[in-house]
Parts: sequence; C-alpha cells; structure tokens
Amino acid sequence: MTCLAIDIGNTSTTLGLMSGHRAMHVDRHPSNCDVGENIERTIRKVVGKRDVEGVVLCSVVPAATKRWRRAVRKTLQMTPLEVRHDMSLNIAIDYPRPETIGPDRIANACGAVAQYGAPVIVADFGTALTFDVVSAAGAYIGGVIAPGLPLMADYFSEKTALLPHIDIRGRVHRVGRSTKGAMRIGARIGYRGMVREIVEHLRQDAREANAALCATGGHAGWVLKDIKMPCKIDPNLTLVGLRVIWEMSTRHPTPDTLETGSQLTSKRKST
Repeated sequence: MTCLAIDIGNTSTTLGLMSGHRAMHVDRHPSNCDVGENIERTIRKVVGKRDVEGVVLCSVVPAATKRWRRAVRKTLQMTPLEVRHDMSLNIAIDYPRPETIGPDRIANACGAVAQYGAPVIVADFGTALTFDVVSAAGAYIGGVIAPGLPLMADYFSEKTALLPHIDIRGRVHRVGRSTKGAMRIGARIGYRGMVREIVEHLRQDAREANAALCATGGHAGWVLKDIKMPCKIDPNLTLVGLRVIWEMSTRHPTPDTLETGSQLTSKRKST
C-alpha cells in the first residue's frame, strides 16, 4: 500500500511517497513558491509513474491547505485525508482542548510511537521548536513550544540596529572573535542548553523519566550534535506519522500500527 504524505509547514512543505514506514521519495517545496502550477509539478515529481492509493496531509497554514487540496485533486484525482485529533490514531489524546493541537504534532506523536514505542518525547526543529510527550499509557498529554532557530536569527537582525543576519550553520569557535561568531555560539550552544533543560523538565513533570527522545526537522542534527543525550534523529518522522494515520483511517494498518500503550512500552524495553 503506497500513499503520498504531505506536511505543510510555515517555511516549506515536505512530501514523501510512503510504502509502509519507509519513504521511497522525499522532496521539499518552499512556501514562497506555493502556487498552483508549482505544487502540481512537485506532486508529479514525487509520485512519478507509481500507483498511489491515497493522500494524507497535515498543515499549520490554512490558506496553503486549500491550494494543496486543489492541486492533489487536479493531479491525482484524489481528495487528501486531512489530519484531525478525532481520527482513528495509534495513540489516545489526553488533552484539555484537543482541537487546538497542531496536526503536525499529532503526526509526530503517532510516528514516534510507531517507531520507538511509548513513553516518548518528540522534538521537532522547524520554524518553531516543539516538544510533544506520549505517556507510557500511549496517550498524548501535551508538550512545549519554543522559538525555532530561524526565528531567533531573524529576530536579531530585525529588532536591533547593529546585529547582522547570520547563517546559523557557520563554524562555531569556543569564544566569539567577531559579532557573527559570537551570535553563532549563542545560537548553537545556548539553543542546545535550552533543548536539554526542556527535555529534563518534561521527563520530571510528566513522570516519564525513561521516555525515549527522538527528533526531527531541518536543524535537528546540527543542534543535537555532541549533545551527550541519547536521541534518535529521524528526518522523516512526520511523514511516517502521516502514513500511520492514513493506515488507521483506511483500515489497512500494519501490525506495528495496531500496538498501543503497554504493548509498545514492553516492546521498547525488550529491544
């Protein structure tokens, strides 16, 4: 069973042609090129001549959702399944107002449980930095939202008279010997410290001290390098979660998708 998974974000949209939990072809579409013909071209590029049995998407940009929905219908003659909190999921939702949970965060949680079991903490390094927690019982219980690295870099240059815009991926020395060098240290080392503190806080507050930690998003590998904290970096985690949700909703789940709560906890402890 092959499906097209689409993750619509503020900066870019990621598409993946998914077979089981494996991404056969992944591409990214920048938001500033988010117009009909460009979207249709990207969809055709990812799908190629393969047969697609369904399309699933999550979006944090409502205006873009409409454009992608139209393009999918025109290109593939399918209506995409759009992620909501009240769908069939491989996790429970234990949250006061579940309709306010970002659909990308739901997809991340579903993907993390399918890949790594429960309890689990997911960190997504996108335009915003989000953390989501799934308890040992297999329930989404909440998380944390912090500024993403791109927002921090943009804010410095936009809100100060003298600080420049920096490439956060530049070389980092022990001591900043220039303005840009000093800013890169603050971005990388300071950000890494923030991540570590948030993870420790979540493990204590959620009483899930043994929760696995996994990360996704474009800056995950760069920020977490040498962090000295066990963490699985999974670039396609959101797409995997979308695939899991599509499987559950179309009643074609794989065995792993059906496992929840204590089953997944036992599975992770035994590996």
